[in-house]
Amino acid sequence: MNTDLVSYYKDRAGEYEKIYLKPERQDEIGIAADFLKRLFTDKNVFEIACGTGYWTQKIAETATSVFATDINEEVIEVAKQKSYLKNNVTFGLADIYNLSVTTKYENLFGGFIWSHIKLQELDSFLKLVNNAVLPGATVVFMDSNYVKGSNHPISYTDEEGNTFQTRKLENGTEHLVLKNFPSVGFLITKLLSVATDIKFINYKHYWILSYKIEKIS
Repeated sequence: MNTDLVSYYKDRAGEYEKIYLKPERQDEIGIAADFLKRLFTDKNVFEIACGTGYWTQKIAETATSVFATDINEEVIEVAKQKSYLKNNVTFGLADIYNLSVTTKYENLFGGFIWSHIKLQELDSFLKLVNNAVLPGATVVFMDSNYVKGSNHPISYTDEEGNTFQTRKLENGTEHLVLKNFPSVGFLITKLLSVATDIKFINYKHYWILSYKIEKIS
């Protein structure tokens, strides 16, 4: 069974967005999209882990510009095929653990990446993210809540408390995928020492966390 997230999303690129077709999620997807569009109106946004560009496309409707990045060339190719009416999106290959940005942004968005970071690596991940933006920048993460019947069941928990799901793709391959579902308290605690203006929106299937960079350590 494959535990490599990069190869998993490479193989899943063509079918990834089917997750957003689930009927029980439609209302929340619309509400979340409207929130993000309002938040990033007239902003220049640096997006990490953009995937197939589902949320990139929505943010780009109101943003001044979006620099959308991912480690996976296959998903970026899918994202590039989308229509961006304002022609305001550029793409780049980037490893979140080795972010090398020549221009630091005042706004960063990371959709559905927090859950794929091991608990023991979160502090270093947040430090990398926070160092990729300007002091005072707004950072926004969006990710999934666990809802029985709508999510894949948890099939494994490791010694550090990381949870994994067994997922089967249309090509028949099985993958053991890291997918953590943090509590509100855990999320906020992780940010208290480096962030200010922490805001949390909790839907049934999704959550959105935003904060401003207080200091870079």
